[in-house]
Amino acid sequence: MAAPSLLNWRRVSSFTGPVPRARHGHRAVAIRELMIIFGGGNEGIADELHVYNTVTNQWFLPAVRGDIPPGCAAHGFVCDGTRILVFGGMVEYGRYSNELYELQASRWLWKKVKPHPPSSGLPPCPRLGHSFSLYGNKCYLFGGLANESEDSNNNVPRYLNDFYELELQHGSGVVGWSIPVTKGIVPSPRESHTAVIYCKKDSGSPKMYVFGGMCGARLDDLWQLDLETMSWSKPETKGTVPLPRSLHTASVIGNKMYIFGGWVPHKGENIETSPHDCEWRCTSSFSYLNLDTAEWTTLVSDSQEDKKNSRPRPRAGHCAVAIGTRLYFWSGRDGYKKALNSQVCCKDLWYLDTEKPPAPSQVQLIKATTNSFHVKWDEVPTVEGYLLQLNTDLPYQAASSDSSAAPNMQGVRMDPHRQGSNSTIPNSVSDNSAKTEHTALKGTSVKNRPDLKASSDSNATLHSSLAANASNHNSCVVDVLRKHEVDETCALPATKISRVEAHATAMPFSKETPSNPVATMKAGERQWCDVGIFKNNTALVSQFYLLPKGKQSISKVIGNADVPDYSLLKKQDLVPGTGYRFRVAAINGCGIGPFSKISEFKTCIPGFPGAPSAVRISKNVEGIHLSWEPPTSPSGNILEYSAYLAIRTAQIQDNPSQLVFMRIYCGLKTSCIVTAGQLANAHIDYTSRPAIVFRISAKNEKGYGPATQVRWLQGNNKKHLPW
Repeated sequence: MAAPSLLNWRRVSSFTGPVPRARHGHRAVAIRELMIIFGGGNEGIADELHVYNTVTNQWFLPAVRGDIPPGCAAHGFVCDGTRILVFGGMVEYGRYSNELYELQASRWLWKKVKPHPPSSGLPPCPRLGHSFSLYGNKCYLFGGLANESEDSNNNVPRYLNDFYELELQHGSGVVGWSIPVTKGIVPSPRESHTAVIYCKKDSGSPKMYVFGGMCGARLDDLWQLDLETMSWSKPETKGTVPLPRSLHTASVIGNKMYIFGGWVPHKGENIETSPHDCEWRCTSSFSYLNLDTAEWTTLVSDSQEDKKNSRPRPRAGHCAVAIGTRLYFWSGRDGYKKALNSQVCCKDLWYLDTEKPPAPSQVQLIKATTNSFHVKWDEVPTVEGYLLQLNTDLPYQAASSDSSAAPNMQGVRMDPHRQGSNSTIPNSVSDNSAKTEHTALKGTSVKNRPDLKASSDSNATLHSSLAANASNHNSCVVDVLRKHEVDETCALPATKISRVEAHATAMPFSKETPSNPVATMKAGERQWCDVGIFKNNTALVSQFYLLPKGKQSISKVIGNADVPDYSLLKKQDLVPGTGYRFRVAAINGCGIGPFSKISEFKTCIPGFPGAPSAVRISKNVEGIHLSWEPPTSPSGNILEYSAYLAIRTAQIQDNPSQLVFMRIYCGLKTSCIVTAGQLANAHIDYTSRPAIVFRISAKNEKGYGPATQVRWLQGNNKKHLPW
């Protein structure tokens, strides 16, 4: 987690869709990038289900059906895959519930479920303010507040410290309640506390941590329940314990439990001598407990002022959701108006990145031309942008001293919630929004396998951008093409063949590409230059920025990220027939994360044919029919085409990232038959979705141009074959 002074809160100010009304006592869970909110109240209890998409910044109301539950507040709300369970809560003033509902979010279908009662004892009584935590196939219910009076208008509160276990059926439904026999001293009765479950990596049993709550007075005690031995204990902690509180939130990310907000005793109140804290206030304090070391760390203290409104204002009864390493906070109440006898609720949505993002995947080549690359990389969840860099062995020459076209980044703050296309900081590169059907491969050589029938020309090359074409591909031979990098998919636009994907890569230009990029410059090592900062995970690269002579960096801070001020830098165009190394890093509110492994690609040489396009695959009696369209830029007459199939070898089993290709066709036609016998030797590539991999390239008078790589998607069963 960033140091307290470096916390970079973001308020979401740009969103679309029906925004739910402000409230408190609601609950939220996350399903992938979706934040799902239910219940709560402010001038009546809400019964709608609201969903916020954290990627598109869109609110929506799903069309729910089935046994739709009544609105409730201060209820239990947990998520198991794509199903959500709701238990208890206040359904109207003084009337509480002990009913259980299940929502299948994949269909937005509600169902009322009736678990079996415990074998000994009564099922949980109606309650609110309890904790309801999920681990494995069980939910754990602790505490809450019951109404002893049968008259809902005459509320007689009873604080609870009972403990129940609810066993779930796989996928849907529940088995029943049980009352585990626990050891040790049980925590005192309470409501509006928090409970989270954490299991230390590689060791230890899962443990439930209960913190704070209300029992006439606010509490600041921490309790631990070992879910294997069912033993309660009070762990000894280090650091400053947060003030006693209730109606706060607790969220686990990694090995940390983050505590935010809640009701705390009023300043100056003597907690020791005042068992019932009649004076209270909301807080915006923010702390975490390291669950491995039991040490508290204060990130925002109760006394810390916020004159710039740079973080969420004090609140209680809000909701908090962890999506990846990002925490989202929405609504809650920040006070009470005695004159109006009503709560004052917040309407704002905030998030906070708790750590720098992980390294993205290697940069992947979609298409190469003589002076540009269309590249992509896998998305990293909950990031605000990506920094793309390159270097080359070619001596750098400044393209132009005129930098007026470069945008001025001074004062820029990245707005990840602005609607639109891939935002790039430099205008010398842009997102290629046009979908490319097939993609190009440059610079991969053909090598012979000793155990296969070899070409009469052992120096044959498939792609002649590295050397002049020297092979006679008219002979009936078996050529083997080795692939040196793991390639990921780039989906095709909608075509008749919906299960085909195409993409491209290039081989390294050295024997081995270093996998761990070094940030610091070594003697004689090439400087990394910025291509720019991109909002999305794709870019068309035609230029890059040069640092002034003798300068290692010209940087300024965007959020917590040091990035160059591009208005001060010169640009340089990419050069034909040149190798470039790429790496990419993700950016969030904590700064720039680690860089990806290095990829290396080569621009095309003018005069060679382009890559074949519009590849189609269809089944027939003999196997499959493979067809393609001629290159859009043949650069002369096409003399022949070659098609290759990735095959199974012992080498691939040892190193799955290095595919071996066998030539299955050579001729003038733009189609070929791949027989069942050839397909029986096909390698199933599992670097992403299972697929059989083909490559097709064209040859003119100068030689072979870039190849189109096609991934024919297969079923998830490794033994499944489609023919």
